[in-house]
Amino acid sequence: MKVAFLTREFPPEVYGGAGVYAEHLAAELARRVDLTVHCFGAPRTGLLATREYNPWERLEGIAPYLGALQSMSVDLAMAAGVEGVDLVHSNTWYTNLAGHLAKLLYGVPHVVTSHSLEPMRKWKSEQLGGGYALSGFCEQVALENADAVIAVSGRMRSDVLASYPAVDPGRVHVVHNGIDSEVYKPDPGRGVLERLGIEGNRPIVLFVGRISRQKGIVHLLRAAQSFDERAQLVLCAAAPDTPDIAREFRDLVSMLQQTRRGVFWVEEVLPRPELIQLLTRAEVFVCPSIYEPFGLVNLEAMACETAVVATHTGGIPEIVVDGKTGYLVPIETAGSNTEPADPAKFARDLAGHINRLIENPSLARSMGEAGRQRVIEHFSWASAADKTAALYAGVAARR
Repeated sequence: MKVAFLTREFPPEVYGGAGVYAEHLAAELARRVDLTVHCFGAPRTGLLATREYNPWERLEGIAPYLGALQSMSVDLAMAAGVEGVDLVHSNTWYTNLAGHLAKLLYGVPHVVTSHSLEPMRKWKSEQLGGGYALSGFCEQVALENADAVIAVSGRMRSDVLASYPAVDPGRVHVVHNGIDSEVYKPDPGRGVLERLGIEGNRPIVLFVGRISRQKGIVHLLRAAQSFDERAQLVLCAAAPDTPDIAREFRDLVSMLQQTRRGVFWVEEVLPRPELIQLLTRAEVFVCPSIYEPFGLVNLEAMACETAVVATHTGGIPEIVVDGKTGYLVPIETAGSNTEPADPAKFARDLAGHINRLIENPSLARSMGEAGRQRVIEHFSWASAADKTAALYAGVAARR
């Protein structure tokens, strides 16, 4: 079977969980089907067959909706570029429209992986302006007409059906993301700590993610005001969604650094070996997301034997076992899904769970060990690829 795998992100241009998914799942799928990756950006060199696309014409200006229009122009080119395949598999709204158009053009099945949902991310109107309506359109038309939808968690499946009631429940399948536990494994090296000036004899609380409302990073900074005084906070945070949240984040980091030592903002995207060292050296990995359909970064931390404190939201409870591999922090969101209903309580609860682990290193270690064992037993890219390839075959057989 010839499959076109459509993605915005692909190495080396990876900035989020969807890019990690594309990298690892595509590698496994290529062992099972005749796969070509169609992606945004510059030409790639590597083991997988790739074809790259860029906007047909650069759109000048600063209007926030221009990025959505550029992405849709890539979708048009991508749809033209997949002719001759037996099936298309699109990822995120950035390529959903390309997959839908290919289905119409060539009469081939379209499989969609739902990594997140535009109706659940209303704060994106701040980022995209009218482009948010376009991103929602691309996602809706693709999901409602797809031959199959892969939800990355059981909660995501429920959200798909709630957000898009026209989608046939029988076409929505849960396939959890995986992780390569031979790549993500404990590395107690100190090189990255020394390079960044982080003290190796003090506990580390680590965050890794985008500077986004979705990731709850502002609430983490407020919680950090109540951290155990021994704790260091390391923020591997980049790619702000908007200039406004970039300024707010920078101001909060600056204020926190004035009141306590050991607050580090790592703006660069760390090479994977250095990130693995940080994940290993951290006493606590924290994921304060307001909305998180799966939360792959929690698997990465658990694979490195680090206890996790994460929000009880989305697919995270399908990864983190409360009281065994870390703690889940309850949250009630306001009607817009952009903020906790009680931000002060959420910050206090985050700090309380984090401090409990800092004060009890043996508990943190045992939770970390349990976390790695859970990763090995339940999450692998090979298993995800087996289920995805079987889904391809089933969809093709129904055509």
